[in-house]
Amino acid sequence: MGFAQGVSGLNASASNLDVIGNNIANSGTIGFKSGSVQFSDVYAGSRVGLGAEVAGVSQNFSSGAVQTSSRALDVAITNGDGLFRLASPSGEVAYSRNGQFNMDKSGFIVNAGGYRLTGYPVGANGATAGASPTPLQLPTSAMAPKSTEKVAAQFNLDSRSVTPTAVFDATNSNSYNYANAVTVFDSLGNSHELATFFVKAKADAAASPAVAENTWNVFGAADGTVVNGGARISTLTFDDRGAMNPPNQQMTVAGLDFANGSSTMDVTVDVTGTTQFGNANEVNKLTQDGYTSGVLSSFSIEQNGTITGKYSNEQTQSLGKVVLSSFMNPNGLKSLGGNLWTETAASGGPLTGSPGDGTKLGALTSGAVEASNVDLTAELVNLIIAQRTYQANAQTVKTQDQVLQTLVNLR
Repeated sequence: MGFAQGVSGLNASASNLDVIGNNIANSGTIGFKSGSVQFSDVYAGSRVGLGAEVAGVSQNFSSGAVQTSSRALDVAITNGDGLFRLASPSGEVAYSRNGQFNMDKSGFIVNAGGYRLTGYPVGANGATAGASPTPLQLPTSAMAPKSTEKVAAQFNLDSRSVTPTAVFDATNSNSYNYANAVTVFDSLGNSHELATFFVKAKADAAASPAVAENTWNVFGAADGTVVNGGARISTLTFDDRGAMNPPNQQMTVAGLDFANGSSTMDVTVDVTGTTQFGNANEVNKLTQDGYTSGVLSSFSIEQNGTITGKYSNEQTQSLGKVVLSSFMNPNGLKSLGGNLWTETAASGGPLTGSPGDGTKLGALTSGAVEASNVDLTAELVNLIIAQRTYQANAQTVKTQDQVLQTLVNLR
């Protein structure tokens, strides 16, 4: 006769109550995974058991509900079992499903405990690079300017236009039929106005070289000053259907020097698609590839983990790529607290890769968080059952005590 069975049951039930209480306490914790106690019976060379013991506490790694958020650095993992890979400032690696991140003063993306989100950095060509994930750091410096190299334009030049009688003069609107300007940037990020002027040429077979019908001369000016010494920079010829012949044409404005310390510029103007129809002169397309300097104004995290930054100069740039990790046995992970786990021999090594739709790791959803997967209703029911179990084990101890007292009172 002994108290071992009842005491072991009390201890096991107390552990069960601890786990259930922990689940309930963390029902509102983002990314929390509920736990459950596994029991086993105890025998010691006897047909009568010695009670129960806690065999282990397993965690339920099923996904929680996704809740929307207004923060760009709130990220949820959906449709997969991946974990965020984090690193402490000293290099210790941990894993989490809590996607509530912030940016620290150095530009690192960190969780509430200061662990840094890891991924692939951006290489020199703008693509993400690196076989080993490193802490992701957003740039705090301004984006460097880029001088304009190419302008893409499409015009319609009115076929009804009459050849001007005046010699071309950028300041005399009677000396050209149509003009249009685009803002370009030098190597220092300064903006300039590059204008093109279109003058319909008079057909003249006797001229040298001969001037064909439907021919236009193109002149240029930068910040109001004519380029190429005032001579035309190109000639466009159209067929009897209004299509440019040849159809693909480019013209180069070379040697632009703005005398402001910037590099000399050569700008190629691609006018492919320009037409000569019997409609008003107009521009159908006008783009250029230069920009001034800019500071990071906002960023977003795509489903595949790519961090895209938007700058004040209206440019976008890839800033890195978030990685996720999974484990063959996630229940083998060791909980560190703070919504963090670390790998163990039981969990196996991490399988790290890029997120995305259709991958085992899952995809990322920016502006959202993954809620705790605790089923509060089920936990409250389990709490009642655990309480009854504890009371029943206490009753066995009480009964053993009464039996022992009866034996002691025998005289």
